[in-house]
Amino acid sequence: MHRSALDLGVGFFVIVGILAFGWLSVKLGRVEFLAGQGYVVTADFPSVGGLKPGSTVEIAGVEIGRVEGISLVEYQARIRMRIRNDVKLQEDSIASIKTKGLIGERYVRINPGGSDRLIPPNGRLREVEAPVDFEELLSKYIFGKV
Repeated sequence: MHRSALDLGVGFFVIVGILAFGWLSVKLGRVEFLAGQGYVVTADFPSVGGLKPGSTVEIAGVEIGRVEGISLVEYQARIRMRIRNDVKLQEDSIASIKTKGLIGERYVRINPGGSDRLIPPNGRLREVEAPVDFEELLSKYIFGKV
């Protein structure tokens, strides 16, 4: 009887450990099971400079969405972003690609505009700022072309 209680306790902790590992994997991997929530907005950039699908979209440092995909359209990089339903973007908002930290990950920052007109679902952000290419700036500095 004592042996079966011990086996049951060990089995319980193994199952809890596997569930905790699975939860941690999902959270760290940023996997969302309800990824269809929100509306889609696109923006065309001359270069995405290391931005990847799954990167965050932020306003004032607060995550409001994720990059769903990046494609090439007419020699421009088209970024498809899924924005939360409770966030409404003005028509004159400006999207820019920024870096977290000096060599950190890339993300899309949106500076809200002042227009009364809102971007509809499947709409487009027309104002964009291209990302800063640190490698190009560094090579210009090193080789004296600043």
